[in-house]
Amino acid sequence: MNILKYKAFTATLLVIAYSCSSHQKQAEQVTETQQPEWQQLFNGKDLEGWIPKISGHPVNDNFGNTFRVEDGLLTVAYDQYDSFRYQYGHLFYKEEFSKYIIATEYRFVGEQVTGGEGWAERNSGIMVHGQDPATMTVEQDFPISIEVQLLGGLGSGKRPTANLCTPGTHVFLGDSLFTDHCINSTSPTFDGEVWVRVETLVLGDSLIRHYVNGMNVLEYTRPQVGGGVVNRFDPAAKQDGMPLTEGWISLQSESHPIQFRKVELMNLEGIEVPEGYRK
Repeated sequence: MNILKYKAFTATLLVIAYSCSSHQKQAEQVTETQQPEWQQLFNGKDLEGWIPKISGHPVNDNFGNTFRVEDGLLTVAYDQYDSFRYQYGHLFYKEEFSKYIIATEYRFVGEQVTGGEGWAERNSGIMVHGQDPATMTVEQDFPISIEVQLLGGLGSGKRPTANLCTPGTHVFLGDSLFTDHCINSTSPTFDGEVWVRVETLVLGDSLIRHYVNGMNVLEYTRPQVGGGVVNRFDPAAKQDGMPLTEGWISLQSESHPIQFRKVELMNLEGIEVPEGYRK
């Protein structure tokens, strides 16, 4: 091979090597961007990024210091209440999401505050696809949303957690529109002050699935606005039949103290659902 052909051959090899290297880097970047990661919504120190809305009080009025951080735990407490007086509260994260997994690790603690209703003992919830807190009226009790109901056992009998409740919403169970307010999951009952992990897979207005300690316990489809069990709302905020494609996430205050040691989210927008969450 003469010197000119050798130089041309060498240059070709360099181009091929550079091209392969470039494609490899691009593939690695695609792989990296497609790997979903947990985003911590609760920083363990304060309520930065969270918005309280308590019935009877305007947005951002954290009446009675209901929502607080104690010993690194996001805590819902009522020691500054003389009576609950139907002051249902919700602590909203600061932005909307459409396709995601929201996970919490929670436990019920202490005793229910005076004035709390019987059904609300050891009862709380994670609201998904909820309305903007700025659109709630001062006296509104619950946001229009899908509720992943959190329940603790009462010492006897079955009382599953990660149930479905529907304030101002409907869903489909199989091929049928579900118009009742709540339906139980297949989870175990958790008595005492034990930590429980609940994860909720939310895929726009198609599928929502509940997991308890890694076990699939309930799923339904086509969440939409509709029905009752939400009071004193602005009619403009409730367009019945409208598909719920996105919304706000909130943690509930229903009269029994509860603590969260973790609130984390995996944003699935434009990303394939992780294998462990597929059917």
